[in-house]
Formats: sequence, C-alpha cells, structure tokens
Amino acid sequence: MLITNSNRYGLTRGSYAADQLELTEDGLKAVDEQVPARERRRAWAKLAIQDIDPFRAVYERFTNARLPARAVLIDALKETGVSADAAEEGVDTLIVNLRFVGLLQTLSGADRIVPIDHMLDELPASTISTLPYAAPVEQRGLVTQEHAEFETTCFYVTPIGEASSEQRRHSDLFLSTFVEPALQPFNLKVVRADAIDKPGMITRQIIEYLLRSRLVVADLSFHNPNVFYELALRHAARLPIVQIIRSSDRIPFDVHQMRTIPIDNTDIYSLVPKIETYRSEIGAQVRSALAADREVDTPVSVYFPSFRVSINGEVKPAG
Repeated sequence: MLITNSNRYGLTRGSYAADQLELTEDGLKAVDEQVPARERRRAWAKLAIQDIDPFRAVYERFTNARLPARAVLIDALKETGVSADAAEEGVDTLIVNLRFVGLLQTLSGADRIVPIDHMLDELPASTISTLPYAAPVEQRGLVTQEHAEFETTCFYVTPIGEASSEQRRHSDLFLSTFVEPALQPFNLKVVRADAIDKPGMITRQIIEYLLRSRLVVADLSFHNPNVFYELALRHAARLPIVQIIRSSDRIPFDVHQMRTIPIDNTDIYSLVPKIETYRSEIGAQVRSALAADREVDTPVSVYFPSFRVSINGEVKPAG
C-alpha cells in the first residue's frame, strides 16, 4: 500500500513488483531536507493537492474561505466526478492533506483554507518547518454487550473515572465529539466499558471485546494504567487499532512507534476550530486500520514476530 500510494501521489516511479523504485523530481524535492523549506512545501502542495484533480478543484473553490461543513465538501467532491461511495473517504483525505501541507490553518478562531502563497510566506527561506498535526455533537446512547456484534463493534478504551470526574468528562467529550462521529461512515457501533451491562466478570468481558472487536480506539490521555494494560493486549493480538491522546500528554516511548493522533483540548479556542480536522484524521486512521489485513503491525509483532495470542484454544487472529 505504501509503494502503491507513493506512486499514485507522484512521489515515486515503479510498482510494488518492480526491482527498483525511483523518486520523481517532485518526490525528491518533497523528501530532501537540503531543499529550501519553501520549495519543499510547494512540492508537498503540488503532490498532495494540485496534482489530484478533485482535490485541486475543491481547494480552488474554497480558497480564502472557512473550511465548509462536511456535507458541503462531500457534495463538492461529487460534483468533480467522485463517486458517492468514495466521497466520504475523499473528504477525510483532503482535510488531512490540507492540514499536513499547511493549507488549512486556524485563523481568527476558525479553520480556513489559505492560498499557497500565504502558506509559503510564513516559511523561512532556507530552513525546514515541520508542521504539527494539528459545538460537540449530541452524544448517542452506547450499545450494550447483549446487542453488540463484534464484527460491527468498535471498543473504546479510555480513562473513565468516577462520575463527574475530569477523566469521565474528558472521555464523554472525546467520545461524542470525535470517536462516534468519525466512525459513523463505517457503520461501527461504539462500546465503552461502563456500557457493558451483561451479568458476569467485567474484566473477562473487557478482554473479550479487546480480542474480538473489529476495531479498538485507545485514548492514551492521562497515562491511565488500565488503558495501557488493555492496549498491550490489543497490540499482542495484532488487530486493528487507532490511538489518540491529549496533546498535553507525552506519548510513552514503548508505543510511540504506533501513529497516535494528538488532540489539543487546552481550551475551547484551541479545540473548536479543529473539530472537523480531528474527526477526519481519526476517520483516515480508521480507514487505514480496517483496510489492512486482519493482522497488523504493532510493537509486539515487530520485535517478537513469533509471539501469538490464543483464544479458546485457537491461534490468533481472532474475530
């Protein structure tokens, strides 16, 4: 997938079956740290937006404006000829690309799509600039284990805490504002541990969700020990997972190899303008995780490839 997509974006020449891969002229500019920052960033914009006809059309349509509502962007992509089935994914990819390149910026309290010249003017002429990745929706009721089908379930691993505690309010906010909306296009129901109401040992039920759910979203905020315990089990099972964290929390070294989406909730002024961007980043990671084979790479699989998790006497993968 990496080789195929780098070819589609114009970074490389040669398919995954080729004996050699070659960087294109633009691809070389995009990755060479000796290239001046402005020239390098211009190459990013060309490869990620301008050379992709639907993205270029939508970008040119909304340049110098606030980031439109998601439904508006979906309709705009459809007008360029993108199929209805691909429009959801297209919007997520477009927003993530715009943010990464620097063409989506928070200005005057709102996400705005800026001209390329504006983005370039903010960069120094000769040094490299690394961009950081960068009203809550009504919370829907969580499903119970009785109604959960693991293949259509996302288990949300999060620091829950006592009712009205900071951790509980944090978990409720991230669930209703980011996780549930991001998962809507995938028809996955979200289950959180406190919603499991079937009689029985709660720890056993949590482990069952960890090892059988189609997807796990793990919130590493607060460095909660229960979260990391559950995260380790999912890593050992090598099943699809998406990691998120408050930007104020450090990502521990042991799990730093896994892509983790930082969410800046320092204050309402930092959070609200980027809600759609964060949803799209989560959606893009979900799509990537689910597109992978049933077995995914984790720190456990990388360093101990022969290690396997067994469920009911059957060798992993589970599901």
